[in-house]
Amino acid sequence: MSRTAVLLMLACALPWAATLGGCASKDTYRYETIKTQYADMACNLGRSRAADTPPATCAVNSSLTLQDVLDIARDNNPDLLMAVARIERARAMLEKSAAPFYPQVNVYTEYLQGDAPSAYLFKSIDQRQLPAGTDFNDPGWFENYESGISAGINLFNGGRDGLNREMAKTGLTISQLDRDGIENQVMATAIGAYYDILAAANFTSVAEESVETTRSQLRIMDVRFKAGGALKTDLLSLQVRMAETEEMLVQSRNRQRLAKAALAEILGVEPDVPFGVVDAQAHAVSVPDDPFSALDYALIHRPELASIREQLRRSKMAVDASRAGYLPQVDFMTRYYADDPDMKYSSNRENWTAGLYLNWKIFDGFATTSDRAEALSQLQETMAADRKTLLAVKFDVKRAYLNLNEAQERLKVTTSNVRTAKETFELVKRQYEGGSADITRYLEAELAYNRSRMSETAAYFDREKARAQIARAIGHWTGSRETGTTER
Repeated sequence: MSRTAVLLMLACALPWAATLGGCASKDTYRYETIKTQYADMACNLGRSRAADTPPATCAVNSSLTLQDVLDIARDNNPDLLMAVARIERARAMLEKSAAPFYPQVNVYTEYLQGDAPSAYLFKSIDQRQLPAGTDFNDPGWFENYESGISAGINLFNGGRDGLNREMAKTGLTISQLDRDGIENQVMATAIGAYYDILAAANFTSVAEESVETTRSQLRIMDVRFKAGGALKTDLLSLQVRMAETEEMLVQSRNRQRLAKAALAEILGVEPDVPFGVVDAQAHAVSVPDDPFSALDYALIHRPELASIREQLRRSKMAVDASRAGYLPQVDFMTRYYADDPDMKYSSNRENWTAGLYLNWKIFDGFATTSDRAEALSQLQETMAADRKTLLAVKFDVKRAYLNLNEAQERLKVTTSNVRTAKETFELVKRQYEGGSADITRYLEAELAYNRSRMSETAAYFDREKARAQIARAIGHWTGSRETGTTER
């Protein structure tokens, strides 16, 4: 290899190394630059797409069905995108864990000058040009170029590398399970936000109808008052009621806008993106009717349970890996190189070495003992976390079914109350129009009827949201898997 070739390699490598070492332009690390450069790593929508456009990842149509909401959230929710990135990071760590099983190869070139006798002796010998009669006490100035290739591989280090690779595999599985857990939560939250929009729309409809009814009665009362056929107190009562219904309408519309903004956040889009939702059929989410069957399903499919079990396995591996500090390490190293003061290398003057190296640390200041104690403590903590997670899942399933039972009972009561309130309101309205009931009684009946309708709406959608929470509690959206593993 000529001196020109080596210098050319160094000239090409140094600018590249300087860039990696932190000499890049400051503009490279500006927020806007990074976001533009890596824009394809995340899906961010600025405006909605038309309903008649072809389906696209992360597309937001003008009217979304419940399935549309789930699909978009699955593709574009920031928490899920972060979880996917963590999976890729864990996969990269798994690939990196295989590195110790391969030889490490390095190519190098060095330049050395000085007057140290030891350096002069060894470099001259490696050059195979040691002059006869050299005074090693005063060899004088010398210079040397050395280029070569070295390689080495670890043969034994107490099993640490194998355990680290198994721990990396477990880490990837845990990342996948964590992603499943986040998806399970996001799906239930998206369904809840979806039903919140529908409930708010119904509240708005009831409020608008109440405003129109009150406004109509207020016009009639105003005519009667001007004609002397009604008291001013009756007119004032209707005006107060009119203000109350308008306030209720304002609140309902604002609730609807907030519900849409909340769903937009879950979908990973701007809060001002215009979209609507299509009413879903009852029992849109299928869940077991039997809580005991649901619990059995949850114990198999809840990703949190599988994740903590994988963490327990990894903690046990860490305990075993901590023992490697008590064992020796064996490495194989080899090197092929050439020396020359003018970089005029020759195959006749080449050098090579190869050897085994055993290193056994007899005393490390109790570091290995401390590592083992730390690993055992982590194992103990994970075992407690395993029990806590199991109890939490069981409670989660029980609570979800209790909430569903409550919502179903409330729906029965409110539905019956709506029928009664409607019949009462129609009867009082006829009495009021016939003059046998005063305005106060009429307003009370109308208010009770509207409140019962809102209560029924709230109970209905609470039931649907409770079913979604049951689906989340049993791991409905985590896909099929065996205990402790993730299928892809």
